[in-house]
Amino acid sequence: MVRRNEVDIITLGCSKNLVDSEMLMRQFEVNGFRCRHDAVRPQGEIVVVNTCGFIGDAKEESVNTIMELVQAKAEGRIGRLYVMGCLSQRYRQELEREIPEVDGFYGKFDWKQLLSDLSNKKVLTCDGQRCLTTPAHYAYLKIAEGCDRRCAYCAIPLITGKHVSRPQEEILEEVRWLVSQGVKEFQVIEQELTYYGVDLDGRRQIAELIRKMSAIPGVEWIRLHYAYPNQFPMELLDVIRESPRVCNYLDLALQHISDHMLERMHRNVSKVETLDLIRTIRERVPGIHLRTTLMVGFPGETEEDFQELLDFVREVRFERMGAFAYSEEEGTYSALHYQDDVPEEVKQERLDRLMALQQRISAELEAEKIGQVMKVIIDRREGDYYIGRTEYCSPEVDPEVLIPVAARQLRRGCFYQVKITDSEAFDLYGEVV
Repeated sequence: MVRRNEVDIITLGCSKNLVDSEMLMRQFEVNGFRCRHDAVRPQGEIVVVNTCGFIGDAKEESVNTIMELVQAKAEGRIGRLYVMGCLSQRYRQELEREIPEVDGFYGKFDWKQLLSDLSNKKVLTCDGQRCLTTPAHYAYLKIAEGCDRRCAYCAIPLITGKHVSRPQEEILEEVRWLVSQGVKEFQVIEQELTYYGVDLDGRRQIAELIRKMSAIPGVEWIRLHYAYPNQFPMELLDVIRESPRVCNYLDLALQHISDHMLERMHRNVSKVETLDLIRTIRERVPGIHLRTTLMVGFPGETEEDFQELLDFVREVRFERMGAFAYSEEEGTYSALHYQDDVPEEVKQERLDRLMALQQRISAELEAEKIGQVMKVIIDRREGDYYIGRTEYCSPEVDPEVLIPVAARQLRRGCFYQVKITDSEAFDLYGEVV
């Protein structure tokens, strides 16, 4: 049964999409609608799917979700259906032609028009505020859109356009508002974090922005995502080291280490430069945890290239690492100029080998934490455990700390000193001291 005056919003893809969904939810709510996010069974009078169009699997998930909702609409279980986000930004005409059952398509930036199109009356604005879908104590903070890089494999610039930084004061005002709502921890995100500000006045302003953020009362943790190795702003390392509110954590997307692959990927950085940067980061910020993302199976990747990547991971011993197999994306340089010549079974075999190596490294690094006392924030309770994270762990992608419930009652969103008592490959166990 369709629920009148209720909106279901479904978010697919990355945390940058999630921020857009949260802003849309706020816009609906200030205009009198009730909103649910990622409901198991959508039943809203209005359903909005915020799609991802980054790689093949994400596009497939988006299309499958849309088709499931088209069926729900045909059966009368939901009302009107709208699609927004990256997939419809890139393929709107094709989607409109192929799925006419959808009531309207919006892209990555014009989704704010949706509510106006639905209503004949004046739409109240939400003044940049949003409804958090995360636990109340942390939020994602998007500081820019788009990307000026032209990595050979990446469709994001084709979807989102050139890099556009938000003004510093606008970001800082959002941080103050989120603190007033109870947020203590901020995951700072953008496609290329270290490029922030260049389009505003020619300067890389990320260190300045983070320093100002850390001075806002109520901000406890700031965690930095998606830095680029080329022309890395070294002053950011001073901010990480000197501010107790900036987590000793950096997400540095590297993709590969073989000069052969880096050149073909158009990464504008060499193996030597990458190794020098990692060495500098660890020297200037002792104890920092580095997260990276690597790609296997890019066109032209030889077994020698892959072995070089394995040796690199074995040598550097990243505290956090994710990996994925290359997926050809139409319109990108690699799709236009390279042959996707690495067989799918070879891609998967290389991915499995790489992640097996990282699992062993992670298990060793996490075991070294046994006996240490660490500051932990509590996210939730699951069964017999409270689930928390240290400053070295970003939500949903990094290891968690499991604390037995029987010991004492803990509050979600609060910090505790926890002694680590045991570890697994990707998780820790501890007790409050």
